[in-house]
Amino acid sequence: MFRHSYPSLAAALVAGAAVSGIASAPAPTAPRDADATAVLMDAQGRSVGTVSVENDEHGATEVTIKSTALPPGFHGVHIHDKGVCDPKSIDPATGSPFFSAGPHLGSGPHPGHTGDLPDLLVRGDGVGRVSFVTDRFRVEDLLSGDGSSVVVHAKPDNQANIPDRYRRSGTAGPDAETLKAGDSGGRIACGVFRRD
Repeated sequence: MFRHSYPSLAAALVAGAAVSGIASAPAPTAPRDADATAVLMDAQGRSVGTVSVENDEHGATEVTIKSTALPPGFHGVHIHDKGVCDPKSIDPATGSPFFSAGPHLGSGPHPGHTGDLPDLLVRGDGVGRVSFVTDRFRVEDLLSGDGSSVVVHAKPDNQANIPDRYRRSGTAGPDAETLKAGDSGGRIACGVFRRD
């Protein structure tokens, strides 16, 4: 006996939708209120880039950092636990501006802070871009309480990667300053996260 095979109802509906020009439902995306942006300003008040943060549907957070006018080279980037970027607030220990941003988001040694991010590489013309995904924080974590800010540093972040064979002041491995911010130097730009 000959049997004819018929497509499933779901397949028939999809095929019918395609023929009739009806688009299938888009894949789920993060809600619009799950986005935040920070405009990076230097100590002179000039805009030098942006940082955008977006929750995705898989429980991760997508971060994109764009530079438009930063010095060439690698720069450490960290999220700080206060949403205040005052260039006149000077760190008494280093003389660096934006002391108002407070310490890195999260506790413990560097690079284990919640706010420790990959370096940004900037071209000779001041333009740079880096994008990555993290599970260390969500957008709502950056906007809660006193808010938070993102700081770009003058030098690369070594992620406290100082092998024991290197010695500083007779001690092997990273010192207290390295464990604080990865020897990334002064703060050269800062931006407060705002909901998009």
